[in-house]
Amino acid sequence: MRTPPNERLTPDIVDAPRSRDSGSERRCILSGETRPREELLRLAISPEGHVLPDPGAKAPGRGAWIAPDRQALENALSDGQFRRALARAFKGAEMQVSDDLAQQIETALIKALTNRLGLELRAGNVVLGSGRIGDEARAGRLAMLLHSADASEDGRKKLDQAWRVGRMAEGSGERGTVLPLDRAALSVALGRDNVVHLGVYGIGRASKAAERTRQAVQRVLDYIGCAKDRESEGTAVPADHQAAESGEELNT
Repeated sequence: MRTPPNERLTPDIVDAPRSRDSGSERRCILSGETRPREELLRLAISPEGHVLPDPGAKAPGRGAWIAPDRQALENALSDGQFRRALARAFKGAEMQVSDDLAQQIETALIKALTNRLGLELRAGNVVLGSGRIGDEARAGRLAMLLHSADASEDGRKKLDQAWRVGRMAEGSGERGTVLPLDRAALSVALGRDNVVHLGVYGIGRASKAAERTRQAVQRVLDYIGCAKDRESEGTAVPADHQAAESGEELNT
């Protein structure tokens, strides 16, 4: 990533100073709205001049921030607003915007999420297997309950109920979050067989792990526009996957 020489940072991309009382904030170059940086997505320019997603916000040089909203981005790309906003943010820089930038961003956000899940699993902050998840959920030790996109409705309901019991929220209708990833993708990401459900611990030091995971999940769901739908309604599972759900108890 590069920073064009002899240029001032504009308000769109300058890093806001950190406050002891509040987190760092950034401004979306499309809407002008200022939000905590963890709720936005950073874009940067590669040495070759390509505009690329930087979900970890670690690339050197100047950056531009946008809200994680694929539909809004696609609209801005189609009417030219996005390119104009980028021209203001990266004043003077040569840029190339790929036609599939929206998909590149989704892929990058999903990769950041699966990487996060893998890291937390290795750190002992994630529990797998329906039996263990149910026990930990009922004991109130889980901050998050996650389901694959192709988890069966029955499997989700049983664990959702255990999670509500542990949270002392029976009757509330609270549910775990359905991820936009099927069991195959989760299994590859975590290096385990038939990963259908995940629990994320939320006690003590694990509370930070839960917050990191929650942010990664939320950005993906916000971007693809299904946060509310997936939490309230879930996703149907194809019939040929339902029989395989019995194997999820083998996860450790």
